[in-house]
Amino acid sequence: MTSHVPSLPRSLLAEFLGTALLVAVVVGSGIAAQRLSPGDAGLQLLENSTATVLGLTVLILLFGPVSGAHFNPVVSLADWVAGRRVGAGLSLRDTGAYAVAQFSGALAGSVLANAMFEAATSLSTRHRASPGHLLGELVATSGLVSLIFALARTGRGAVAAPAVGAYIGAAYWFTSSTSFANPAVTVGRMVSDTFAGIAPASTPAFVIAQVIGGAFGLAVVLALYPDVRNIADDLVLPHPTCSLQGPEAASTQLPGQDARQ
Repeated sequence: MTSHVPSLPRSLLAEFLGTALLVAVVVGSGIAAQRLSPGDAGLQLLENSTATVLGLTVLILLFGPVSGAHFNPVVSLADWVAGRRVGAGLSLRDTGAYAVAQFSGALAGSVLANAMFEAATSLSTRHRASPGHLLGELVATSGLVSLIFALARTGRGAVAAPAVGAYIGAAYWFTSSTSFANPAVTVGRMVSDTFAGIAPASTPAFVIAQVIGGAFGLAVVLALYPDVRNIADDLVLPHPTCSLQGPEAASTQLPGQDARQ
């Protein structure tokens, strides 16, 4: 059968839309929870986390075949770091392009959520950067990166969507930070002064903790699976490799065969 390798613009569109909708889910459900359950922080968190689990799972399934459904600069950076020595994963230029799409998508998603609920788009006043919160972000992000690579390495990409959704949902509750685990989502949530927001002053520390957590998670995976570099192209879902080199290209492949082979 004939399959088309997505061009970089298509992959970037998938990353932009996926990240935008992810932040819209997080922020929108946070606003809804705050209005539906005023004064009950536990119930608000339950409502927010449930919507995020379901929304993230669907978005990975929707956009994963095009871009891998990273929706996260740390995941894209880990993809490049892991695969660069063996020629797998994103190139450095593609990684930067993914990050631009992800950050811009996150901001657009937050503005969209605010507009849907007729809430002002303004900088958040919700300060979160305590030592405990930063440790929580390190733990949440390292676990996320470890999970994604382990699933790809062991050929269980088919369960990546529910597994990643379930992990983020659980991390909402077992980490003190409620598991942002994503620099783009963190920046997007900065422009919503609601239950889901984060103050600009807290954002740099969160991002640093997430990057450190991603590096730690990648180190753990490399220790457990030394040959994990070879599957960098298959994060989060297996997808044809995009490249900055030229437009869409077609390749002939057998059902289930990787387009890179």
